[in-house]
Amino acid sequence: MKKLLLLVALVAFTFNAKAQIETPQPSPASKLEQKVGLTDVTLEYSRPGVRGRTIFGDLVPYGKLWRAGANKNTMVTFSDNITIGDQTLKAGSYAIFVKPMKGSWEVYFYTDTNNWGAPKNWDDSKVAAKITVETHDVPFNVETYTIDVNQITNNGAALEFIWEKTYAAVPFSVPTETKVASAINRVMQGPGANDYYAAAVYYLEEGKDIKQAKQWIDKAISMVDKPQFWQYRKQALIYAEAGDKKGAIKAAKKSLKGAEEAGNADYVKMNTDSLKAWGAM
Repeated sequence: MKKLLLLVALVAFTFNAKAQIETPQPSPASKLEQKVGLTDVTLEYSRPGVRGRTIFGDLVPYGKLWRAGANKNTMVTFSDNITIGDQTLKAGSYAIFVKPMKGSWEVYFYTDTNNWGAPKNWDDSKVAAKITVETHDVPFNVETYTIDVNQITNNGAALEFIWEKTYAAVPFSVPTETKVASAINRVMQGPGANDYYAAAVYYLEEGKDIKQAKQWIDKAISMVDKPQFWQYRKQALIYAEAGDKKGAIKAAKKSLKGAEEAGNADYVKMNTDSLKAWGAM
């Protein structure tokens, strides 16, 4: 009897030891974190492979809901309210579901993220946003299913899906302009040099009121005991955009001198190129 118990214990121990062996998953998990403007976007999903199969219209049937990945539901998280089409998607996490069609996809953002696959009982009230997007043929085979955040600007980006020979993209916008405007209005009650500088650079890059940007960059420069070459560089660009070539040349020469002293070849080249373009060299 003791020998039998010992044998059972040995078999159990051997089985448990084997159960600790980790092997690669056929659809490995992936996590992507991307900043879009001032909004954090996080994607969590599993990545199946084609492995010689026909995907859309076969493994993933047309007209049926798909979890946009494998294993646990594909999930996206936004740190701010964002806009998809004409719909506002509140900050938070959403499961992504797709209904593939020939030539288009219906993409759903679902508030219940705890399902494993499509919900057993679909609830339309949990659809926070829905959009139909065109699909495009890819001229080569994409073996591993991929979701990415691309086409990034200060004010938006696109969730891009690509697998086998199919590509689809869901554009979305983020509230960068609103957040920056709010921050500018708030800090202008008692702003420092960095605040004036950041506001001026933002207005330059977004093509906003360049006269206002010129006032802010001048204020920023005046508040610094020893302005740095990169600050003078932005001042030069703002002056140039405002049509003040003389002021732009003066600021660029200061930036060039500072960059040469610091040994920064990139800024030396940028200022040299600008001064040549403005007829100062």
